[in-house]
Amino acid sequence: MTINLADYPLIANIDSPDDLRALSQDKLEQASNELRQYLLDSVSKSSGHFASGLGTIELTVALHYVYNTPFDQLIWDVGHQAYPHKILTGRRDQLHTIRQKEGLHPFPWREESEYDVLSVGHSSTSISAALGLAVAAEKEAKDRKVVAVIGDGAMTAGMAFEALNHAGDIKKDMLVVLNDNEMSISENVGALNNHFAKMLSGSLFHGFREGSKAILKTIPPIKEFASRAEEHLKGMVVPSTFFEELGFNYIGPIDGHDVNGLVDTIRNMRNLKGPQILHVVTKKGKGYEQAEQDPIKYHAVPKFDPSETTLPKSAPSVPTYSAVFGDWLCKTAEQDEQLAAITPAMREGSGMVEFSKRFPDKYFDVAIAEQHAVTFAAGLAIGGHNTVVAIYSSFLQRGYDQLIHDIAIQNLPVLFAIDRAGIVGADGPTHQGAFDLSYMRCIPNLVIMTPANERECQLMLTTGHRLNQPAAVRYPRGNGEGIDLPAINETIEVGKANVIRTGKDVAILSFGTMLSAASEAADALDATLVDMRFVKPLDEALLATFATQYNTIVTVEDNAIAGGAGSAVGEFLASQKYDGALLHIGLPDEFIKHGTQAEIHHELGTDGKGILAKIKAFIG
Repeated sequence: MTINLADYPLIANIDSPDDLRALSQDKLEQASNELRQYLLDSVSKSSGHFASGLGTIELTVALHYVYNTPFDQLIWDVGHQAYPHKILTGRRDQLHTIRQKEGLHPFPWREESEYDVLSVGHSSTSISAALGLAVAAEKEAKDRKVVAVIGDGAMTAGMAFEALNHAGDIKKDMLVVLNDNEMSISENVGALNNHFAKMLSGSLFHGFREGSKAILKTIPPIKEFASRAEEHLKGMVVPSTFFEELGFNYIGPIDGHDVNGLVDTIRNMRNLKGPQILHVVTKKGKGYEQAEQDPIKYHAVPKFDPSETTLPKSAPSVPTYSAVFGDWLCKTAEQDEQLAAITPAMREGSGMVEFSKRFPDKYFDVAIAEQHAVTFAAGLAIGGHNTVVAIYSSFLQRGYDQLIHDIAIQNLPVLFAIDRAGIVGADGPTHQGAFDLSYMRCIPNLVIMTPANERECQLMLTTGHRLNQPAAVRYPRGNGEGIDLPAINETIEVGKANVIRTGKDVAILSFGTMLSAASEAADALDATLVDMRFVKPLDEALLATFATQYNTIVTVEDNAIAGGAGSAVGEFLASQKYDGALLHIGLPDEFIKHGTQAEIHHELGTDGKGILAKIKAFIG
């Protein structure tokens, strides 16, 4: 991909923040404009996260201009907004490789750059890490500064409040920049989002304002001052109360797109003692009208033509698993008055947009709060609701204690619709759904299902929804296979596998959507192939029979081999004193890097050809 750097006279010469800091301050507005255009030029040609970065251009410039990075430490929460940071920190010419195999990581990543202080991908970790760094900086005594940038969406998570509470208590020197763009990925929800607006429109502030006017109306100079100060009171006095009660010094809100104002304010705050909050107001998608108007659609984009008013439409294809889930949810809600569905701020990603519109009284977006989502589901279940939690595999990790303590121990009938299981692709190690079978399989009372295709997915969702115990259906990112869906009321027998073909010598036991790849190997080897369907409970009757019939048994899954579905099979076969050969094919004991799903499966040998090669090598 070619970008003409002659179009970017300032950005072309910024190979590190030192080069940015060498500019006179009156050049920063031009640098910001160039940076915004460069981001648009690059991402439109290569794809990637988009609207978030457009909203943080001036903030990124100001922070690197004032702070001596990388000695001063800058942490970005989540990292969707960190593309401008990457451009300014020596990765300008590699930006077109972002989210591609062997290319730049989609988020700040410690292995990639000394300017990436914390590897991130999940929300709301920045303040905790920054506080740890602030404690270390104080002990180091070299006047190192620490800054965390967190969005208003990430501020809805409990972890952010835990960190704020601790930081306000121990009073270490640090700056938290609250990037307030009124938008995370889905629209933000919750009381905090509306806190300031409610206070400013409430009777207390209104009474204070009107009472003051009545008292001061006979004193013209003070009346004039009070009138001019009213908006400042709204913007500064009232919001500060919330953070100052937590022990922070609050400044703001200020315009997050006024680079010189940001530089002046941040420079003034740089040497303040104790924990500081700077509240900046930005617009997601700033500078590109289409992204400003629809920041959700432009959150992450394919290659597109910036001169067009819409993103390119993909060719018609079979529905995604997320769409299959969303359709099932709507159809089930039509029949089940007690259904309730929960998402932790991933309405669009989890396929719940139509459901949220059609059944608003059954739909609950709890914001970025996975722990709360799971225990909230427990409360709904105790209250008689048939509760569904739609959650990504890697996000459910954040609610693991609640899954055990609040759902499984109490044997509550909550269904977990686990999206993005297995290899996710371009978002890399933080988002790969590599561990869910391992971390769920050891939990008593939990039924775990792995659909091989969209038909099986709907069957299992209905089956799990009707069980009187905890259940999980885990399915991948991407499209189904174009298979016709069953009737909405159709279910399957719990713990019953499905024999796809009968062969000889070798039995291949496939879990989930690995079935298609496993089928290639089974056909080539004339092996028996089984869609196992259930990780828990296993079809032990079938396994006991196979233990006497086959000298070689192979398990295939898109989960970590360690503790996964294959391990469950191995444990059972050991109990049967199976003395044949057992091969586990799955994800290795390492964090899986980013790339397309096909590229990763090929590299790991978990596509059809790779599975066949592994089995051939094993049996000799």
